Amino acid sequence: MSIRSDFVYWQMIFQLLKADHEIVYLSSDEGEAWLQSTRERKAPLVRLVRTDIDWSISLKRDMQRALVAVDEWRRKQFRRQLHVINIYVMMYPPVDDWELHVQHPLINDRVHMETFVMHAGNMYSILHELSARFQQSMKVYVPDDSPILYDELQSFKKQVLSFAEQVYENERRMFERGKGRWTYVFIALQIAMFFILELNGGSTNTLTLIEYGAKFNPLILQGEWWRFFTPIVLHVGFLHLIMNTFALYYLGPLVEKLYGSFRFLLIYIFAGFAGSLASFLFSPSVSAGASGAIFGCFGALLYFGKVHPHLFFRTIGMNVLTIIGINLAFGFIVPNIDNAGHIGGLIGGFLAASIVHLPKERLRLSQWLSALLTAIVTAACLYIGFHRPPADEAQLVLALSKQYIDEREYGEAERMLALIHPQDAEAYKADFLRAYIRIQQKDYDAAKQYLYDAVEKNEHFHEAFYYLALLYAEEKKYEKAKQAVERALQLQPDDRQYKQLLRELEQLL
Repeated sequence: MSIRSDFVYWQMIFQLLKADHEIVYLSSDEGEAWLQSTRERKAPLVRLVRTDIDWSISLKRDMQRALVAVDEWRRKQFRRQLHVINIYVMMYPPVDDWELHVQHPLINDRVHMETFVMHAGNMYSILHELSARFQQSMKVYVPDDSPILYDELQSFKKQVLSFAEQVYENERRMFERGKGRWTYVFIALQIAMFFILELNGGSTNTLTLIEYGAKFNPLILQGEWWRFFTPIVLHVGFLHLIMNTFALYYLGPLVEKLYGSFRFLLIYIFAGFAGSLASFLFSPSVSAGASGAIFGCFGALLYFGKVHPHLFFRTIGMNVLTIIGINLAFGFIVPNIDNAGHIGGLIGGFLAASIVHLPKERLRLSQWLSALLTAIVTAACLYIGFHRPPADEAQLVLALSKQYIDEREYGEAERMLALIHPQDAEAYKADFLRAYIRIQQKDYDAAKQYLYDAVEKNEHFHEAFYYLALLYAEEKKYEKAKQAVERALQLQPDDRQYKQLLRELEQLL
């Protein structure tokens, strides 16, 4: 009967394996096995024990030991609660009153353990009850005694363990579906672009970043849609490049092997776009970097965790969640980090992964729903971004225009100044800078017109009156020059330059 009980034990393991369970623990003597569902994270943990216990006190002690061991495993799996079905397969039950110990579940703060003692006398009733618990038919075949029964048991045990090994092999192959090709392409691209930026003004130069495609809201609003994508390969400074390159080097191949190269390419690009889109919505700053796309890789891993929660938490899960939490917290604490882009990339990567899904799995309705949801969210974000009231970005545009003027790139400066709406509160400063450009180009009539436009928009703009005085003095129209500088002095009585110019004009008059 002992070998026949062994058959029952291994048949129950085999049935659970075929019902999407996996072995998470097998004792060295193979007499104790823990199995969990690979599909439902909240499904009970199953503990199967093949043993023969003579006294109920031994049964009680083993149950208590199991409760402690399972609770420790629960903490390592980061599960808040755990339901355990604890099954003993015995030849005969304990000789004294053991039923009292299994009438009620054994419970601590986080673990709820139900115990069943299966023996020859109650085997079929217990199987019937377990079938209801597992929502599947639990049937076992009890072989007749024969001289070769032991050999049959060993053969069957090998079959069960081979099946379990195949489950592990299938899981391992899930991490080897791609070759990491696109990861290294993007690493090469961002390194190459870094050197191009350095050779053309510097990667920390805002004007150079804008020229090569950094995210800049006013130009996106002017129709330069490619700025949602080009920031993925641009980086601000060597440290930024090194951090993102190492992050992509370690994270990219993992995601590419999980999803395959083509799916990874779609996930990475869409996550980068989503990060730029979120930054466009919530941040007026010029921004660049692969961080949004890299966070998209984290989002893809989170989706993998949603589809295969047990495998995720047993392998990479806690590391992924910890790194995401640290990076998001770092982004909120440290200034000048575009956390909107990080969060947008994280969400974008998750959505993209939910659309392309994992390789070698049939097309699901959830993929179509994810695609629809992603299209709606993306369209809504774009609509809001392009139709909301313009953000107050005039100061940034003016600062960039002054940098272009200092570098004598007057065409680019004019292009920047055109981004300021004539009704903007800072529009008079744009007119003043246009006047300065015309002065450098010796077009004095146009310069005077821009200065008049500036003082018409802001009658207290004393610098414009001063420059008008200089222009009139250059044309030897001293009386008009005197009137202009007197107006400047009315607005700024203590300015030494204004006083000096007035004295010179009075001498000339």
